[in-house]
Amino acid sequence: MNEFDVVPTCNCNRTTHRSEKERKALLNRCNRIEGQIRGVKGMLEKDVYCDDILNQIAAAQSALNALSRVILEKHIKTCVIDRLQQGEDEVIDEFMITLEKLMKK
Repeated sequence: MNEFDVVPTCNCNRTTHRSEKERKALLNRCNRIEGQIRGVKGMLEKDVYCDDILNQIAAAQSALNALSRVILEKHIKTCVIDRLQQGEDEVIDEFMITLEKLMKK
């Protein structure tokens, strides 16, 4: 395992229903972010000026933050509320851990 390997931290017993339109929109965002990251890699390979690379990284971070906000909103409005209504109060602790991870810099 290297520093770029993705380590799953999900509760793989749970799923979230998304409409096809919603899923497609999220995947389109991911594809754009992936392209931005490939752009950073290409810039590094070409020894592009640092400031230009940093601007590209900032754009990718902004896109990731926007994706997080969309998913976070859906999570609160559906998953968290549904589990609370079912009496699963532990969802609050789970959500707070997730929120703390999102807010780290």
